[in-house]
Amino acid sequence: MLCRDCTLVPTCPQYLFSPSPIAIIKYMKKRNWFTSWRRLLLWSHVLGVVGFYIALWFRTNPNSRKSQPALKSASIFNSAQAGRSVSIIVPARNEEQNIRRCVTSLLEQNYDDYEVIVVDDGSTDGTARILDEIAHYHPQRQRLYVLRLRDLPKGWAGKPHALHAGVQEARGDWLMFTDADTWHAPGALRFAMSKALAEGIDLLSLSTEQELPGFWNKVMMPMAYLGISMQYPTRLVNDPNSPVAIANGQFILLRREAYDIVGGYARPDMRNTLLDDRDLARNIKENGFRLQFVDGRKLVRVRMYATLRETWRGWRKNVFLGSRGGLPFVLLQLIGLPMIAIIPFLLPLLAWLKRRSMRKGNAISAAELYTASLLELGPLLAYRLWMDKQLNVPWYYAFTHPLAAAMFEGIIAQSTWRVLTRKGVDWRGRQYYSKGGETAREITSIGGL
Repeated sequence: MLCRDCTLVPTCPQYLFSPSPIAIIKYMKKRNWFTSWRRLLLWSHVLGVVGFYIALWFRTNPNSRKSQPALKSASIFNSAQAGRSVSIIVPARNEEQNIRRCVTSLLEQNYDDYEVIVVDDGSTDGTARILDEIAHYHPQRQRLYVLRLRDLPKGWAGKPHALHAGVQEARGDWLMFTDADTWHAPGALRFAMSKALAEGIDLLSLSTEQELPGFWNKVMMPMAYLGISMQYPTRLVNDPNSPVAIANGQFILLRREAYDIVGGYARPDMRNTLLDDRDLARNIKENGFRLQFVDGRKLVRVRMYATLRETWRGWRKNVFLGSRGGLPFVLLQLIGLPMIAIIPFLLPLLAWLKRRSMRKGNAISAAELYTASLLELGPLLAYRLWMDKQLNVPWYYAFTHPLAAAMFEGIIAQSTWRVLTRKGVDWRGRQYYSKGGETAREITSIGGL
């Protein structure tokens, strides 16, 4: 029955239909609804954050990333080399800071039948000069072949074209793709071949040890690994029944026959990809070949980026295109990243401010906020500390987690905007996905981030 006494508005359900917002707010405050909703939102957030990091822990099961033990049987090593030739292909563009270390380590592999093909993709720095020095003076120079490219054909991205050109010159039964900023232990190729042959693997990819000079690399790389491992957990990558596939372009070993069957980088849908490693792994797995991703941190090291500028650009070119869920998942990341990585670090500050204000009433107490922050930061910091340990990052960088999240929020937003608006992403002096409609074009200078 409707209330007849309009003067009893604050206790009357009919009052909810009053046109006065101020009156409604007064009514809700008296009924304590604001506090109830705030408390519901707070503890829903706590459950969400705790659940996310627990689920992330199980999804990226650390047992699937155990270090690979050295193979003990000499017969396994010997059988790996019997009649198994390998062509190592290294695409390089303006890599004067890294190319000597990389090529020297590849020429010193303790494997008999292999060659090293370096594809100089139009370098304008000292890369060509350094390669000439190695080709003339290194004791194993007879293994080294240098292929120099000048123009990038229309419809190709730089790295797929360089890899394709290298494959055309390769004579090996197996192909190994690696980046110019890597260093390989003398037994890396031998181990990889032994494992691939012993387990019937068609494409074997190794994770690598990341060399992280400077502050920003240590801040941002763990967050990048969190995103990659969340979308491409090793357990699912290695499961032949799962469609999830990825490889690490810093070390890919695959049978030449499998590469030719799937079409390699000559396929129309592979020529212009900026995710050459992931897309190659996906094609291999979709065609029924066996894909394995294992821990190779004791065998291969990589120095990806030296400065914040390089780090920003490097991840910007891949982060939108590499999202498994496309634009919806990217938007979810933009919304969810602050929720799971920034807000948990703000709760202690909010609790401190609440305690300092000494306000009385029905609002959420400082003690409740402190409790919520401890519950959220516990699993968050535990996971981040584990990730830092995997990357040899000092433990105290775990407290830069919200800074890393804020940086990647900017990278994701800018990458998404540049691709969708066809402004393009730039890398190694070339611009991709720009309004001109061509896959790539040369650029002479790049300003800003």
